[in-house]
Amino acid sequence: MPVVGKDIAHDSACTHVTGESVFLDDLPPLSGELIVGIVPSPVAHGELESLDVSAAGVSPGVVAVITSREVPGHNRLGPVVKDEDLLVSKEIVFLGQPLAIIGATSTKALDAARAAIIADIETLPPIFSIDEALAAGSLLDGERRIERGAVDEIFGRGHRLIEGSLDIGGQEHFYLESQVAIAVPGEQGCMTVHSSTQHPSEVQMMVAEALGVAFHKVICICKRMGGGFGGKETQAAQPAIFAALVAAKTGRPARFVYTKDDDMRYTGKRHPFKTFYKVAYDTDGRILAIDLRMFANGGCSTDLSFAVVERAVLHSDNTSYLPACRIVGRVCRTNLPSNTAFRGFGGPQGVAGIECVLDRIASALGRDPLDVRQANCYESNERNTTPYEQVVQNNTLPELFDTLRRECEYDRRRAEIGAHNSGGEMEIRGMALSGVKFGISFTRRTLNQANALVHVYTDGSVVVSTGATEMGQGVNTRVRQIVADELGVGYDRVIVGSTSTEKNHTTSPTAASSGTDLNGAAAADACARIRQRLAHVAAGILAIKGDAAPSRIRFAEDRVFDERQPGRSISFAQVACEAYEQRVSLGERGFYVTPGVDYDRATGRGTPFLYFTNGAACAEVAVNRFTGEVRCTRVDLLMDVGKSINPGIDRGQIVGGFIQGMGWVTGEELVYGDDGQLLSNSPTTYKIPNISDLPDVFNVRFLDNPHNAVSLRRSKAVGEPPLLLGICVWLAARDALRAIAIKSGDELSLPATHERILLAIESATGCGVPAPPVATITSSAKTSIAGV
Repeated sequence: MPVVGKDIAHDSACTHVTGESVFLDDLPPLSGELIVGIVPSPVAHGELESLDVSAAGVSPGVVAVITSREVPGHNRLGPVVKDEDLLVSKEIVFLGQPLAIIGATSTKALDAARAAIIADIETLPPIFSIDEALAAGSLLDGERRIERGAVDEIFGRGHRLIEGSLDIGGQEHFYLESQVAIAVPGEQGCMTVHSSTQHPSEVQMMVAEALGVAFHKVICICKRMGGGFGGKETQAAQPAIFAALVAAKTGRPARFVYTKDDDMRYTGKRHPFKTFYKVAYDTDGRILAIDLRMFANGGCSTDLSFAVVERAVLHSDNTSYLPACRIVGRVCRTNLPSNTAFRGFGGPQGVAGIECVLDRIASALGRDPLDVRQANCYESNERNTTPYEQVVQNNTLPELFDTLRRECEYDRRRAEIGAHNSGGEMEIRGMALSGVKFGISFTRRTLNQANALVHVYTDGSVVVSTGATEMGQGVNTRVRQIVADELGVGYDRVIVGSTSTEKNHTTSPTAASSGTDLNGAAAADACARIRQRLAHVAAGILAIKGDAAPSRIRFAEDRVFDERQPGRSISFAQVACEAYEQRVSLGERGFYVTPGVDYDRATGRGTPFLYFTNGAACAEVAVNRFTGEVRCTRVDLLMDVGKSINPGIDRGQIVGGFIQGMGWVTGEELVYGDDGQLLSNSPTTYKIPNISDLPDVFNVRFLDNPHNAVSLRRSKAVGEPPLLLGICVWLAARDALRAIAIKSGDELSLPATHERILLAIESATGCGVPAPPVATITSSAKTSIAGV
């Protein structure tokens, strides 16, 4: 029986819950291993006048102190634009930026060395927020733009108009395993780096560049991560470089591990956005023209910010057809750690903007927001092209909206909520149903490729290696299922090896929800080539009256047979043994390129995505009038996953993604001090959803859709799209506040924390509490700082 489509448990499920899964920092220290740490900058913006590390260099237990002058290769780094110092050479651009690296024999020696370092720093005025950056003109060069139709002309025709802005907060990745790397020096100047990374090839290349060696002298290995969510796509490189520099200088193994607090302080987050909008619409609530200007807080350097803004621009339509639009995205430079990839990769910020606009239209017309969403929904007629002119094929959005509206009894519950809110109860209730249309593919065309290596052994067992990295999302389990079916063997006959640049070269990151699509297809390609060779071997063994017919050979349930005589078969292992005897290769490298993706940034036109994953969710919330507390009481979620490769894992991804999205739009708030210090830098001060935050009722169902013919096994990716459905909880909170005053609901920003909701209620009822002023550093000062 095929294993694709079955609920097979995650291949590490049991070992995770029993503590047997090995993560990097679980590995015992190697002989002579050093502990690596950084000396963080104490200011967010300044100039390093001098750095005296002499006392630290002779401190007991200290083996190496490395400053920017001792980096043998490139000290400037960045995945796209190399515009950030690894170690500060002159300008300090964020609080915590490394001034030096220390390699020591113990944490006590490491702390003593830090205390012995003296830095002379001239502090400069920092910029932290988007508003400050816009006022100062602090923008990275370049923009992302899409235009269609005569937007300004339509605005001038006397249609109904709405203008406004929306502040969208960032989000901490909060992976359980902090950034960690172990570097082991080898012969001939080679270096092996074990990294908790979503992108081993990038770690390989950036470590090699910092060491000043060719790429082939660095091997990066990733067995698994304890979570990633995008935070380990680019920013795993710095910890790997820190460890590798110490290992290269000392000739000893070196380990770098951030504490949880330091990981939160010094690594980038989801980009905060500020979206300005102007929209013309008709009496049915249909958008006629829209102008969207989106600004992202990129932090101190480029990182992946332009790609994040690009995906935000490409998703600013979400489920709505926009006949005329002008959508522009820019990146602000601030003095925060460089913000980076996060599950959804700009898509959530783009979707939040258009959903806010639809809510505003509904409020202005006095209509149900769901009616407005359905009025604007993509259809199968001429209203089926995106602003960038990609046709929305296999469009299930109308069906998702109609089906979920009916199944969750939206209209009955809407009437009940209205009656409840008019009764003056302590809790006001709100409800919202929203959808998602998420494009699957990397918007950078080059990344839409993958390679895989498959080896068959003479006992019929199989090992597969791909460029995909396992961070808990189950990509290895899905790849095992695909390979097992392709070769007709049992699931337990296949194992997936650690991801290594020695086995799989120039790999793409495991991101953009494309891990299984790309790497599973590459593995299937390798299996097809092996199966074709084995079919010739088996045909010779199973020949019927001298007729060897490889095209009629079938592989199933660990057996191989001729379809003309299915009762006569041989084992897969027998065929593998015979192939070896005949000197027929039992190994193969597979390769896959995503077909048909091509997007022209200059014109804002093309097909950036292979297909769209669609879904819809309805959330009901209860808001306490006196505390601002929000409880999500019920969620109904309907997802189009095509034909699922593993329904159980897909369901887990959908539930987890939704809850992570719910956390982003409600309780997860990044709070900074006046000096740029992250105050919400630990599990005690940063609120992620816990078990008590789960909806009392949580219904999840898949839409039956076997028609997604362009993807692997007709499946659809589910890693990121469900997170965007969490936005419906924020929309439901806005809906609840409208029971008090429409303005209080329409102006609720994201995240909708209890505090913000309480302030909105107090403001609407005439008891507003003024927000405290935000202080910034406005003068320069020269400071001598000892014990950095």
